[in-house]
Amino acid sequence: MRSDDLETIREKTLVTHHSPPRSPLRPWLGVAAITASLFVFLTTELMPVGLLTPLSASLHVSVGLAGLMVTLYGISAGLGVPFIAAWTRRVDRRLLLSVLLVILTLGNLITALSPNYPLVLATRLAMGFANGVFWAIGVSMAMRLVPQRHAARAAAVVMSGISIAAVAGIPLGTYLESSTDWRTTFLIWSGLSALVCCAVAVTIPSLPSDNAVPVREVFGLPLKNVRLRMVLITVILFVLGHFGAYTFVRPFLEHHASATSGFVTVVLMIYGLGGAIGNFIAGYTVNKSLRGSFIVGCAGLVTSLLWLLAVGDGPTGAIIALVLWGLSFGAVQLCQVNMTQAAAPETFEAAMSLNTMAYNTSIAIGALVGGLFADHLSVTSVVWFAVALTAASLLLTLGTGRNAAAPVPGEASAAVEQATPPSR
Repeated sequence: MRSDDLETIREKTLVTHHSPPRSPLRPWLGVAAITASLFVFLTTELMPVGLLTPLSASLHVSVGLAGLMVTLYGISAGLGVPFIAAWTRRVDRRLLLSVLLVILTLGNLITALSPNYPLVLATRLAMGFANGVFWAIGVSMAMRLVPQRHAARAAAVVMSGISIAAVAGIPLGTYLESSTDWRTTFLIWSGLSALVCCAVAVTIPSLPSDNAVPVREVFGLPLKNVRLRMVLITVILFVLGHFGAYTFVRPFLEHHASATSGFVTVVLMIYGLGGAIGNFIAGYTVNKSLRGSFIVGCAGLVTSLLWLLAVGDGPTGAIIALVLWGLSFGAVQLCQVNMTQAAAPETFEAAMSLNTMAYNTSIAIGALVGGLFADHLSVTSVVWFAVALTAASLLLTLGTGRNAAAPVPGEASAAVEQATPPSR
């Protein structure tokens, strides 16, 4: 054997020794940690919904005033995110997510120990800002951890945390409160948030921010990018409709189907399970047709609401409507994230911060308008309001053409680059 051949073998051996192959499992462990992060953020946001009565009694405030724990959290999550995401654009995303989880951990701990309601509200306001930033960076981080061909699936896994929270997290919080008290429930969630923070630190590699933009440019993106503007309008329409109706689904079922609280709980858990399944299915279909997947999901929303109006006065009809509603919303949720990424691949984080602002603001407005309809007309009118807006979102998508959800020419390579796993 020649000496140069021996040298080549020696070099290959050294490279193999010092650069072990990267485990294909490691990126998905990181995706799982981000999914767990979404779970604790979302359950923390909605936890007070099931605890309002004991919270208000313990802190000596009315139930309506106690509801501000959810309202302020959502407002700060929506309005603050474009600014904070831009101000932290040079911060490594693993470090930023860890900081957000530390804020969540401390916030739940302070809530559990708080002696008065003003401190609880101030704490929830700070936690809301952290929540909004997570929504801006979380899905993008998951898509960057895995190979480009698996990016949509990684996003689907992360978004399944929404359904997991609906099916397990929120009912679990209510159960813990009934077994202990609301302070212990928040204390347990503080510990859970700390565990998730540790998982993020261990499983996620360094992820320098490579596409964030300054604050002054964030709000100009929809003006320059027609596709992004259309996506944001589409999101606003279906979120207004969906949450306008979903907020009042319990009184609708109680009035029309004579539903008991137990039946409502079961139906909503089935709805959450349907959302997880819809999310999973869309994780595969968006790669084949993103626009088609959104159209089918949005059409499913309209159909499920119409079905609820037509035959929702019986248990079977209500269950079928809520299952289809959950399946459709799970699919639409994932599609709108991928549509945002496709419309602005080079500025995905900034686009997602605008998406988060539009989404959270629309939740609040949808619930407010739905309440006005329910008080001054009827609960049924809220569902018709949802039908009109989800149908408008569907028609807008049908009218924007086949290329509305496609990557912008010349930016496809940037999208691939963004989803390429970073080196350790």
